[in-house]
Amino acid sequence: MSVLVNKDSKVIVQGFTGSEGTFHAGQMIEYGTNVVGGVTPGKGGQTHLEKPVFNTVADAVKEVGADTSIIFVPPAFASDAIMEAAEAGIKVIICITEGIPTADMVKVKAYLEGRDCTLVGPNCPGVITPEEAKVGIMPGFVFKKGKVGIVSKSGTLTYEAADQVVRRGLGITTAIGIGGDPIIGTTTKEAVQLLMNDPDTEVIVMIGEIGGQLEADAARWIKETGNKKPVVGFIAGQTAPAGRTMGHAGAIVGGKDDTAQAKMKILAENGVHVVESPAEIGQKVVEVLS
Repeated sequence: MSVLVNKDSKVIVQGFTGSEGTFHAGQMIEYGTNVVGGVTPGKGGQTHLEKPVFNTVADAVKEVGADTSIIFVPPAFASDAIMEAAEAGIKVIICITEGIPTADMVKVKAYLEGRDCTLVGPNCPGVITPEEAKVGIMPGFVFKKGKVGIVSKSGTLTYEAADQVVRRGLGITTAIGIGGDPIIGTTTKEAVQLLMNDPDTEVIVMIGEIGGQLEADAARWIKETGNKKPVVGFIAGQTAPAGRTMGHAGAIVGGKDDTAQAKMKILAENGVHVVESPAEIGQKVVEVLS
């Protein structure tokens, strides 16, 4: 099993013919992802990377039955691209674009209310179900199939956690990079819920960072539902000075509960197996499984 993406996902690339879209679409196709085409307004009818190009997402849904989209559209137009995908009936929308104005994402969040779709991102590495579908920018070779689910705000730490898990003879069901912006589609809690409900996922790695309440919300939900599966947690930014923006817009410490130390305490109080360093993630996963 898997969540969000698998070998049957029919993936389109929005911003298909741009440099980023071209490069990552090529990597996804090489990985074996079922990329059925792409969207670049004004270039409909052409082919690119031996796949059809469409003018609109609606055309791609109609012509090739697309149900999943990955977005490499520049920040000024990315919010429109997300809403276009949702309007066209795409079920899983993964937005890689970094730097979308927060005001634009406020509109997107409101637009998606009540719609039957899942947005992952923006400013995220995407989602991968190893050996089935890579819908993102992560290095596919790091990931092997297994029984560990990963939810992470950080792209780099997603790959690091996966590498450690795989090196210890385990593997990944699905890794979800949720993104680090202040307003994102799928929250930490929602991603954890997906993996909790996946029968093949036996343990979850939850990687967070300073700023916001997403990890605390997830930890409290985990405890409320009875700690059904072990969760290993890590919070990045332990040495960050309070009140300073760190790295990207999501990592702003707004209050005492936003610091790494406070979050780690909340996670531990709710039954999450917290590690102090990312280097300990793989070993801790082995411990909780045994």
